[in-house]
Amino acid sequence: MKRNTQIRTVRPESSRKGVQGLPCFVGISAQTAGSEGISLSLVEIPPGAVSEPHVHDGYETAIYLLEGEVETRYGEYLEQVVVNRAGDFVYVPPGLPHQARNLSETRPARALVARNDAREMEKVLPYGAPGEDSAEKA
Repeated sequence: MKRNTQIRTVRPESSRKGVQGLPCFVGISAQTAGSEGISLSLVEIPPGAVSEPHVHDGYETAIYLLEGEVETRYGEYLEQVVVNRAGDFVYVPPGLPHQARNLSETRPARALVARNDAREMEKVLPYGAPGEDSAEKA
């Protein structure tokens, strides 16, 4: 297996919108830096915005909330709730359905997000709670 032998610098100039529906500045990933087992991104939740419900397929996520206050609903029916504030470290296990909401209507929330999968963006899957009628979403 060929290993990277150089330090790489990534300066994302624009964000991309992922399955979660949030702006994401991808820093380190397989695509940007040739990483093999880690990714690191800056995610922004605009004022009052809510992510799409989703799961991370097969990888762990560690979050450090830089700015703001975020409510995360999680669980099979998104029935559990946790509120995190700037300075909190947050762990999301693989396969746990969740949805984040910025509690501020005037300021964005920003977080550094690390994952133990260099191709994690390809493994973010939309989530519909059991019994949710897809016709209701249309």
